[in-house]
Amino acid sequence: MYIPKRYEENDAEKVRAFIRENSFAILVSVLDGLPVATHIPLLLEKDDQGRDVLLGHIARGNEQKRTFAEGADVGSGGTKVLAIFPGPHAYVSPRWYTQMNVPTWNYMAVHVYGTLKVIEGEDLRAALSRLVDNYEQHLPRPVEIGEIGEKQVTAEMRGIVGFRILVEEIQAAYKLSQNRDELSYREVVRQLGEGDEAARAVAEEMEAREQALFSSKKEPEK
Repeated sequence: MYIPKRYEENDAEKVRAFIRENSFAILVSVLDGLPVATHIPLLLEKDDQGRDVLLGHIARGNEQKRTFAEGADVGSGGTKVLAIFPGPHAYVSPRWYTQMNVPTWNYMAVHVYGTLKVIEGEDLRAALSRLVDNYEQHLPRPVEIGEIGEKQVTAEMRGIVGFRILVEEIQAAYKLSQNRDELSYREVVRQLGEGDEAARAVAEEMEAREQALFSSKKEPEK
């Protein structure tokens, strides 16, 4: 992903939190020379060696399965894939600047590159259980996979292809008006704060960064 230096986010824990909060991803691989993609939730966790991995599954009828390597051992072979995690984004009008300029778009997005291997049997069932737990935990009456019934779960498992992605590279772009003067920055925050949910989320992130951004710009050169 093209990321100008000023928009690059290098805080690994912040990026991991972003992935967890924006976990409905786009999984991209190559089939017969063409990119193919599926919109799916991906669960970020650590494997038994402390490495970042993503867990997920697609429908068995999905042709993207043809790009997946067989076997459960992430450490060897596998399919190179890209997982895109889009975050909140919003249009920025040039009228919000102290000096007229071109319009732009503020956004946050993370690209994860890694190696995918298929998982089956108990590994897949355990992954599905953790996926369900992750999304049910904040609900008033969380459902556990055991409540669904073994027969139903087994039948559903036959209709999916599960996988684990060993994360090899993470690229994070947080384009949040870092190139603007302080007054323009504050006006962008104010305007976005009056917008829709996505715009307000961008404004909140900008507001959280404002002090550090402009205090560093005011520091005298050594």
